[in-house]
Amino acid sequence: MIALSPQEIRTAVRRALTEDIGQGDATTLATVPAGARTQAHVVAREQLVLAGLGIAAATFRCLSPRTRIQPLAADGDRIGTGQPVMRLEGPARALLTAERVALNFLQRLSGVATLTSRYVAAIAGTRARILDTRKTTPGWRRFEKYAVACGGGLNHRQGLDDLVLIKDNHLAALAGEQPNPIAAAVMRARRRYPRLKVEVEADTLAQVKQAVDAGADIILLDNMSPRRMRRALTLIAGRALTEASGGIDLVSVRAVAATGVDFVSVGALTHSARAVDLALDFAAAHQDSMTGSR
Repeated sequence: MIALSPQEIRTAVRRALTEDIGQGDATTLATVPAGARTQAHVVAREQLVLAGLGIAAATFRCLSPRTRIQPLAADGDRIGTGQPVMRLEGPARALLTAERVALNFLQRLSGVATLTSRYVAAIAGTRARILDTRKTTPGWRRFEKYAVACGGGLNHRQGLDDLVLIKDNHLAALAGEQPNPIAAAVMRARRRYPRLKVEVEADTLAQVKQAVDAGADIILLDNMSPRRMRRALTLIAGRALTEASGGIDLVSVRAVAATGVDFVSVGALTHSARAVDLALDFAAAHQDSMTGSR
C-alpha cells in the first residue's frame, strides 16, 4: 500500500481548504459565536470500505489544533450502515468550516475503496489480482491509488517513469521498424532503461508472439475475449506475466480472471467510482464558560 506522507496530506488539505473558504466562511462567521463548541460524529449512511480517514482528520485539525479527534475505524475496514467512523469535539466554527472538505476526501476515497473491493470479491478464488490504472483525477493520483489499496487492489505504475509500457500508439509511431515495431521498441527500452520492467500491449495473437520473442516482462492483453486470452496464454507459456485490460466491468471480470491471467486492470476503479454516503452529525453547540452569553 502507498504510504501517504504527512506533508503531502497537509499540502492537499490546505489547497482544498483555501479553495473552499476563500476570504472566509461567511455563513458560519455570521451565525455561530466564536466561543461555541460542539461534538460530532462522522457516520456511514451505507455499507462501504473506508479510505481517507486520516486525511479527513487532518482537515479538521488544520482549522483548529484544539479539535479532539477519536478514530472509531481504520482505512480498509468494512463499515456498516449507521456506523460511526470518527468522533470529534472542538470549536463549532472550525468543524462547520472544515466539514465539506473533510467529507469530500472521505466520500471520494471510500468510494474508490468500496468499488475496488467489489472487483476483488468478484474474482475471489482465481489467481488474478485487480490493478488500477493512470486514469485518475489530476492531482489526486496518490490518494486514489492509496484508496485502491485500501479496497484490496494492487497499484500499477504511479507515473510514466517507473515502468516502460509500450502501447498501440507507440507501436504506430514505429511502423516499418525491423524486424517489427515491438522488437524494436523493447530493444530500445532495454538499452535506455535497463532497470525498468518492460510491458507490451498486444491486440492480436501475432503481437503476443512478437512480445514474447522480444523478451517482454509483462504482456497486456487488450480488448481480447476470454477465449482469445486463453489462446494467448498458451502462446506465452509462462514466459511473461500477463495483464488483461479493456472494457472490463463487474459483469465480465470473473470470466476474464478465470482465463488464468495474472492481473486484471480496471480504469473504472478511479475514473468512475461513485462517492459513498458519509455524513457529519452534530450535537447541539454550547458556549465556552469564558464567553458566557456574550
